[in-house]
Amino acid sequence: MSIVAEAPGFFQLFSDGSVKRFYPESVPHSSEESLSPNGFKFKDVTIDPSKPVTARIFIPADQGSKLKLPVLVYFHGGGFCIGSTTWLGYHHFLGDFCVKSQSIIVSVDYRLAPENRLPIAYEDCYSSLEWLKQQVTYDSDPWLQAADISRIFLSGDSAGANITHQVAIKASRNKDRHVSVKGLLMIHPYFGSEKRTAKENCDDAVEDVKMNDLFWGLSIPEGLTRDYYGCNFEKQLDVSAAEWSAFPAVTVYVAGLDFLKERGVMYGEFLAKKGVKEVAIVEAENQPHIYHVFHPESDATQLLQSQMSKFMESH
Repeated sequence: MSIVAEAPGFFQLFSDGSVKRFYPESVPHSSEESLSPNGFKFKDVTIDPSKPVTARIFIPADQGSKLKLPVLVYFHGGGFCIGSTTWLGYHHFLGDFCVKSQSIIVSVDYRLAPENRLPIAYEDCYSSLEWLKQQVTYDSDPWLQAADISRIFLSGDSAGANITHQVAIKASRNKDRHVSVKGLLMIHPYFGSEKRTAKENCDDAVEDVKMNDLFWGLSIPEGLTRDYYGCNFEKQLDVSAAEWSAFPAVTVYVAGLDFLKERGVMYGEFLAKKGVKEVAIVEAENQPHIYHVFHPESDATQLLQSQMSKFMESH
């Protein structure tokens, strides 16, 4: 059995189709309530045991006088092939953010490629909104009794931001059936296309392009190219002008040192041209891709959390 694809330090794909993933330091799954010294509580829940799809819920330990809290549904990154809400960086970033923003956070663990290629991640993550609506409607989970489902926000980083875009399109078409999405907080979004950008054509971009192509090749449906609608947002032709006009407010967060910054800016400009009424692009200068996961306590991460909190407060 030989290795046919590899992202060193993250995963190996073998000739028999099996995958070996290498997990960084994590906070293990637990259905029991836990209290962090940082002022948040968390627990893991099952959204769909048949797939499985799970989530980690974060809530502030002290909600003050607020009876209802907005909900942020978060989708982790990892090129659709790796990643988990249990990773230590996500755990601390989202736990601290729920305190800073005084919100409930539902961070979703979806099925990964290449075992489960797109659009499965989109379907899994959209199902989290259906699950959330059901839990709140029937008071199934006491942690969600304070959830204000008229103020739902979607967020994610890298591939998770890509997922956020797709979930938002579907949610906007079903707003009366499920929940009201007020805004998208897109962190370092992961998109692509067959046509290379100026940055991707640079000589010093060879390794970055190679790694991106590897992840795309393992995640998009077999036989399709990087012009698949889930990769190339310009190829999603089934969204009408009226739907773009009614699309939620969007802030795209890009990082100055991120190879994907160019794609993030292109995405924001694309939404504006399509008629999305509120689009902003916010840059963290001199920061790398997903710095908030690798350095969840840094000054740059705290600034990002403040920016995201202000966005939520204003919508």
